[in-house]
Amino acid sequence: MRTAYSVETVRNAERELMARLPEGALMQRAAAGLAAACAQVLARVAGRVYGSRVVLLVGSGDNGGDALYAGARLARRGAGVTAVLLAPDRAHGGGLTALRRAGGRVAEGGAAGSAEELIARADLVLDGIVGIGGSGGLRKEAVPLADAAARSRAAVVAVDLPSGVDADTGRVRGDVVRADLTVTFGTHKPGLLIDPAREYAGSVRLVDIGLPLPGEAAELEALQHPDVARLLPVPAGESDKYRRGVVGIAAGSARYPGAAVLAVAGALRGGAGAVRYVGPAGDAVIARFPETLVSDQGPKRAGRVQAWVVGPGAGDDAATVAQVLAAEVPVLIDADGLRLADADAVRARTAPTLMTPHAGEAAALLGVGREEVEAARLDSVRELAARYGATVLLKGSTTLVARAKGGPVRVNATGTSWLATAGSGDVLSGLAGSLLAAGLSAVDAGSVGAYLHGLAGRFAAEGAPAGAHDVAAAIPRAWRDVRGD
Repeated sequence: MRTAYSVETVRNAERELMARLPEGALMQRAAAGLAAACAQVLARVAGRVYGSRVVLLVGSGDNGGDALYAGARLARRGAGVTAVLLAPDRAHGGGLTALRRAGGRVAEGGAAGSAEELIARADLVLDGIVGIGGSGGLRKEAVPLADAAARSRAAVVAVDLPSGVDADTGRVRGDVVRADLTVTFGTHKPGLLIDPAREYAGSVRLVDIGLPLPGEAAELEALQHPDVARLLPVPAGESDKYRRGVVGIAAGSARYPGAAVLAVAGALRGGAGAVRYVGPAGDAVIARFPETLVSDQGPKRAGRVQAWVVGPGAGDDAATVAQVLAAEVPVLIDADGLRLADADAVRARTAPTLMTPHAGEAAALLGVGREEVEAARLDSVRELAARYGATVLLKGSTTLVARAKGGPVRVNATGTSWLATAGSGDVLSGLAGSLLAAGLSAVDAGSVGAYLHGLAGRFAAEGAPAGAHDVAAAIPRAWRDVRGD
């Protein structure tokens, strides 16, 4: 499992480790990993390290020191390295000395040409302007350098985090550096995994520098294939359809029958043994999926289920939502159900509840603008989970799953922009609801559902448009990919 830690936790771990190491050893570890990553990039973009042109953008913090020491290593391998100092009086002294001794240059007073011209000719630009403690966007003097790097043909490598983004929250509050690669040290930072900051990080490479990080202090968790494989429900030899779990789907309306069909499509591929459908779209559901158990008696009389999904395409059917919320089994609330659900009824539930809003729905629940949710996704999902006493899955390019009682937030990035299509969320609801019925906890059902849904979206699209039904059909392929079958 990939984890991310707050700036405070990272700083504390760094201090603990530095107390046990010779002075400067930790920075040298980071610089060695950074230089190795840069050398690989130069081999790709310039064909070699020797004779390549590297520009270091150096701020006053330790990130600037990392950049200078890494630049010295590249200079010793024959690269032409020039450092542009944004705060000459506060640049890292040891790093400057090492760079000069290795044959690197420092752009001072225009002697080495303007910084923009240097960047325009560079093969690689190393962003060491601001470290993980920075926030609020780039300062005025750094903006032209970031713009020049974006216009250039150079590969841009960020040191630990793209300068200007918020490490702890993923917020972007001004001009920032856009990197092709971010080399981060010790652990991931939340801003490298959460949009909008994540899109500025490019590919992310973690360099292990031996930080003593406490597992219980992680801010984020990101499941990987082995983690998901361990959570997938697999029937035993004595299993039957009821032992595997039955998921109830209360969805659809005369206006939106397709939402019911798509939710059932996701549920049938989510690991539960049977799917019960309740609602006005029964004819459409049974025509597409004859294995579905269809009822028109309402949730109370539908028969035994181990979990409910309510809300996709429900229109204004508040009565059905209320009946489902009264059930003493896990419930997933999506789409119209989020608008219709009584907040006090959600908070009063004793069985697990999983809410699955997109940014617009989350904004309505929080009483803020959508842009505020999109700018502060981590804060928003935590606030929703705390306010409703429920597990909350906030959909998006990086889906977040927050537990009702706090703790690490799960982040998922398996998706693709092709999943931004009508009905895709209905498929996810059915899939995650089926996982709930199969026995997964709310946070695991949401996380595994998002992971499989994202993979299925990639497989369905493969670089071309795909509909929600294509995504549902690709879920078994995603399941097999995770299990290595």
